[in-house]
Amino acid sequence: MIPFRFIHAVDLHLDSPFAGMTGIPDVLRRHLQESTFAALDHLVELAITEQADFLVVSGDVYDASDSSLRAQLRLREAWDRLGHHGIPVYVIHGNHDPLNAGRLRLAHPEHVTVFGPVVESVTARRRSDGQPVAVVSGISYPTAAVTENTALQFRKDPASDLFHIGLLHANVDGQEGHDAYSPCSLRDLQQSGYDYWALGHIHKRQILHKSPWIVYPGNLQGRSMKETGPKGCYLVNVDEHGGAKLSFRALDHVRWLEAELSIDGLRSEEKLRDLAEELLEELREQSEGKLQVVRLVLTGRGPLHGLLQTGTEGEELLQELRRRESQRLQGEGIGLDLDPAASIVWPAGLKIRTGADADLAALKQEDSFLGELLRMADLAEQEEELLEQIVGSALAAVAEDRRLRRLVRELGAEEKAALVRQAAEMAVSLLTEQEAKGGALR
Repeated sequence: MIPFRFIHAVDLHLDSPFAGMTGIPDVLRRHLQESTFAALDHLVELAITEQADFLVVSGDVYDASDSSLRAQLRLREAWDRLGHHGIPVYVIHGNHDPLNAGRLRLAHPEHVTVFGPVVESVTARRRSDGQPVAVVSGISYPTAAVTENTALQFRKDPASDLFHIGLLHANVDGQEGHDAYSPCSLRDLQQSGYDYWALGHIHKRQILHKSPWIVYPGNLQGRSMKETGPKGCYLVNVDEHGGAKLSFRALDHVRWLEAELSIDGLRSEEKLRDLAEELLEELREQSEGKLQVVRLVLTGRGPLHGLLQTGTEGEELLQELRRRESQRLQGEGIGLDLDPAASIVWPAGLKIRTGADADLAALKQEDSFLGELLRMADLAEQEEELLEQIVGSALAAVAEDRRLRRLVRELGAEEKAALVRQAAEMAVSLLTEQEAKGGALR
């Protein structure tokens, strides 16, 4: 087998609107709105610098079926740059940008192959000498909702000893929190005979299997607090024996983060603010020249817990941190012509995960209402059936509201467990306070 190199990227979501961000300065908002295009530029630069033989993109190039003309023109510009360097591109469309979309269609250059609504296969060649190195197969979504198992349509050519790559936008084994589009099993892919499955649709980076490789690189640019951490693509080197070596390359222009800050031992709001500012400075030093959008997760136990539960203290802390970042933004004269993000760590929100100043281990040993409640909360985190029962019972009152009912259905196991923990902590706060006033429940 002839060695070659390719890049696997997916879920570009060009021109994503970044809705829902409040209180952010206009210059940073513009930076957010430009971030998907900047990540695309980084992808092109990587392909050129690493001299990739070709690029595969496994769906959701655009964020919406009626993608903007700007998004289409920027994509064509990127494809043209790759073509100038002799780098072919193989693309499928997913549920966000199906083939029946109403957008104006710009002609694709000759070096860009867009697969249709049935599985098609083409031969990819090494740039340096034109030798055939791989069979690339793919299938695009004809409409936004594809519910059949399209993985079963892929067939390896038994007469070919080339490396086989399958492009598929799918939910493998029903991953939680994602639409069950083009559902298939890991076993389906393992038994296909393909050497590398270039998957898309799930925005979390995952290698589901090796030999064959079954890979989600995650989306190119995070777009919310649900998509934290480095985002990018995989650079794949295939050797003369058909073995693949994967290297993740971060390409994001804006990085979304959650960072924990403990209230353990803190006695004043001023000290909490000082520690929060120190945390932002630490993140700033690690920024790698990116705008960072961070949600602070307050944890630990102490006397500040009661104040934070009111909501007022947390909101005031958030506003103070934002004020300081805004001053930095203005003081350094940052503009889009320079780099608006190199030193900005924008506090997007707070998540309160603190607890009352109480000894939980001792409380769990008590033969009391509170002890039983805490033991049940622990058990619910381990037993899915009990967790579903508790959450279902607690949220039954909102079942009549269609919007709330949909939000409840979208809750994952981790989110449900967090709700139970939060409820248990609230019980500890209320009941220990009652006990301190002489009205303990036994």
